[in-house]
Amino acid sequence: MCGITGLLRPGGADESMLTGVVAGMTAALAHRGPDASGLWTRADVGLALGQRRLAILDLSEAGAQPMHSACGRYTITFNGEIYNHLEIRAELEACGGAPNWRGHSDTETLLAAVRQWGIQPALQRLIGMFAFGLWDAEMRQLTLARDRFGEKPLVYGWCGTDLVFGSELNALAAHPSWAPSLDRAALTSFMRYSYVPAPATIWTGLRKLPSASFVSFSANAAPGSLPAPQAYWSLRDVVVAAQSDRIQSEPDAVARLEQLLSAAVKRQCLADVPLGAFLSGGVDSSTIVALMQAQTSRPVRTFSIGFAEGGYNEAEDARKVAQHLGTDHTDLYVDARTAMDVVPRLPLIYDEPFADSSQIPTHLVAQLARRHVTVALSGDAGDELFGGYNRHVWGERLQARLGRLPVPVRRMLGAALGAVAPEPADTILSALQPILPARFKVRHAGDQAAKLGRLMAADGFEGLYRTLCSIDQDPARTVIGGKERAGWAADELHKLTQPLDPLDRMTLADSLSYLSDDILQKVDRAAMAVALETRVPFLDKDVVEFSARVPASMKVRDGRGKWLLRQVLYRHVPAEMIDRPKTGFSIPIDAWLRGPLKSWAADLLSSSRLQRQGLFDPARVTRMFDEHLSRRHNHAYWLWNVLMAQAWHDQWAANR
Repeated sequence: MCGITGLLRPGGADESMLTGVVAGMTAALAHRGPDASGLWTRADVGLALGQRRLAILDLSEAGAQPMHSACGRYTITFNGEIYNHLEIRAELEACGGAPNWRGHSDTETLLAAVRQWGIQPALQRLIGMFAFGLWDAEMRQLTLARDRFGEKPLVYGWCGTDLVFGSELNALAAHPSWAPSLDRAALTSFMRYSYVPAPATIWTGLRKLPSASFVSFSANAAPGSLPAPQAYWSLRDVVVAAQSDRIQSEPDAVARLEQLLSAAVKRQCLADVPLGAFLSGGVDSSTIVALMQAQTSRPVRTFSIGFAEGGYNEAEDARKVAQHLGTDHTDLYVDARTAMDVVPRLPLIYDEPFADSSQIPTHLVAQLARRHVTVALSGDAGDELFGGYNRHVWGERLQARLGRLPVPVRRMLGAALGAVAPEPADTILSALQPILPARFKVRHAGDQAAKLGRLMAADGFEGLYRTLCSIDQDPARTVIGGKERAGWAADELHKLTQPLDPLDRMTLADSLSYLSDDILQKVDRAAMAVALETRVPFLDKDVVEFSARVPASMKVRDGRGKWLLRQVLYRHVPAEMIDRPKTGFSIPIDAWLRGPLKSWAADLLSSSRLQRQGLFDPARVTRMFDEHLSRRHNHAYWLWNVLMAQAWHDQWAANR
């Protein structure tokens, strides 16, 4: 796990210039790799590669980077882990393509695989998370590549006459010709989704490399040219192909899922440094920890964060699961002040606007884990693969029921629900909880009622899904000069020409957008800010391709998601310890904005500041903030979007 960066100046460049520039870019990524720094240049082609190393496999100098292939043709700067690299080594040895191994790093394995099979066939063999820049001296070509789901970030573009790339935008910002302009279409999409969807970044001309793809540049590339990336794998194709190969037997499905997940966990526990896991007490993280503990006689190190606010605290649930499984568990209860101390650092951790408020507890649990381990496994992606979000459970049924109502009636009901202030709704639902069946019990009921009100006006299934995924339903009204670019995030649904089950359509769209651009980036930045490597067993290629073959009836059943995954977990943890309302990893941001964060928010949202920065409509923001403070409506997530963009602007745009 590392931070990588590099530049290519077509036509060649002075070596001292190359060294100085790439050294500055690499230094900007020191937090990602505190163990070592490496640079390599070729002045005749104007190439420089840099890396900050967090040593995980092969801690010796044999694992140092940038690394050259044994044949001398390839040089790579690599970030990530290839979990099946030992199997690839065995395949190389069997076919006579193995070099005289200098060490046991996965980077050396990758270089040998590219030499033997070429870039695309090598990528197709990899199971892991990665981003890299690879120089081919024979072809005089620089190739950038990224893993199947985009677990590891990679951004690139042109700064003046230099093609630049890096793990984070702040590495590119260290280039002396850095002078980008704000992309208002990207900012508009950020307001809708709380993240900037790939391939865009917040800056015009700079891009995120899409997941499961690679892009190549020749040594004489024309400045400003950005060729289209090539896909080496497609989740969309996997899901479509799986429609004719559905799993039929439920017992076989349970056994096979446990087998595949256990193998994934075993592969991802490979490390030469201390390793542990995040444990929230929910289905996903509990499953990963249970399978980890089943494979070792030593207690697994597990970590969780707790909050004083009852509706947001899962630490007690996590401790019960940890005690049952026998892990070596560490939890830390934090108060509002401790959590809010993270807020000023968020624009530094996330170098473009990012507003998933669970970024705060994610950073805190990563910080806790890093005191004891260097690698932590997580339960991310279980929801996307096995139908765990509320929209997966209720989306199709809700659309069917709403579709029977005349549009005027739906809009009237929606307006009525939207007019209910969140606190009374929470109070009423809380009073009814003891007498409601378990499947009707929800946390934060007032917010759910408001969301239902918005859904009443949705147009068709795509409209309903887009509404469910949107924080700002009309972001072009919020962003000054704003517009939305087609084909991002929830619009993945429109790219499907084949008929799919509604649940498959939702989980596919979530995996291609929300998972890659929100969840995985949130965890990467929150953890790498403290030099902690995180791994995601659910995103093992074999597990993902198996999940595509699981029919909807084995994912959502009896008003509850992740049915199949639960059956695996129930083999290790009693159902009554797990089955409870889903909360997600969240914080009481609505109450904090009315209390301890009020003055900070008021300063960032003042009309004079909004007018000076010119990002958002001051009148709209002022109205939403006033409604939130008066408790007429809960606009916490919408306001958090604006606040994160304003705070980011103060840190990055205003000072560059």
